[in-house]
Amino acid sequence: MGTYASDVAFSNAVKRMQTERGSRAAYQRVERRGFPTEVTGELRGFLAQLDTAFLATASADGQPYVQHRGGPKGFIRAIDAHTLGFVDFAGNRQYISTGNLSENPRVCLFLIDYAERRRVKIWGAARIVPATDALVAQLGDPTYRARPEQVVLISVHAWDVNCPQHIPRKFDEADVAAVVGRLQARIAELEAQLAARAPTDNGEKAP
Repeated sequence: MGTYASDVAFSNAVKRMQTERGSRAAYQRVERRGFPTEVTGELRGFLAQLDTAFLATASADGQPYVQHRGGPKGFIRAIDAHTLGFVDFAGNRQYISTGNLSENPRVCLFLIDYAERRRVKIWGAARIVPATDALVAQLGDPTYRARPEQVVLISVHAWDVNCPQHIPRKFDEADVAAVVGRLQARIAELEAQLAARAPTDNGEKAP
């Protein structure tokens, strides 16, 4: 962490590039305003709607890696004002993120709500801990069918809301199915009304 919370993203090289390309003055105002460093109600509300995330880690020598993480809606939860946690479910057993975190705790969470075209970046330091009954009860969802393997705890250093540019609007399958179901029911209702009003074989309308 540097003088400003935003230094977690705006390194000296980044600031130099901003100066060269004309955006430095705008981001100096961002620095003075500051990136949030605590988990706020706004962030909690955003996390409550998400069932997918992208976790960026790097090895000790700086080799980057990004891994998808998913679960039931709200699977990433605030433990306190400075800590997030989620249950890490059993997967393909490559353990790249886990291995990276064993030697380099720095992480970035990249989160997108496609339906609302919102994205949030969270920087911090992560550690892997056992999936104890207490942590799984606190962070997990008993209705979600997956085997907890471990728990990831993230100490939040800073977070920022990104602009919605170029985010395609997408909707969850369940939400689309609900809308389509209502439309199909309405179509069936209207078709039934039309059929009831259609002329009979003798040219008269049905009663």
